[in-house]
Amino acid sequence: MKKEDPFKGKNREEDNSIDADVAEQVDHDRVFASRVELIKSLINIRKTLTRIKIGSYGICEKCGVMIDTDRLAIKPTAEYCFACENEVEARKKR
Repeated sequence: MKKEDPFKGKNREEDNSIDADVAEQVDHDRVFASRVELIKSLINIRKTLTRIKIGSYGICEKCGVMIDTDRLAIKPTAEYCFACENEVEARKKR
C-alpha cells in the first residue's frame, strides 16, 4: 500500500501543477480508504475467530437465533441474522 500512496514517494517535495497535486490527493485518499477497509476486515475476522473459539459462532449477537448457513457461506463474519442486520443498518442511516 505504501508503494501506491503518492504521499510516500521520494519526489513528493517537488513542485507540482495543481492538476498533479489533485491527482496525488485523490490517489492518497483512495489508498487511505483501502487501508481503513482492510483494518475493518481484519477486526471482523479476529472477532469471528474469537466467536469460533468460545463456541458462539453462527449465533446472532442481537437476538440469539442461529444465523442461516447460506448467509454465513456468503458472509462468514456475519454477527447478526438477516432480520437483525437490517435493523442495525436502518439505525445507522438515521
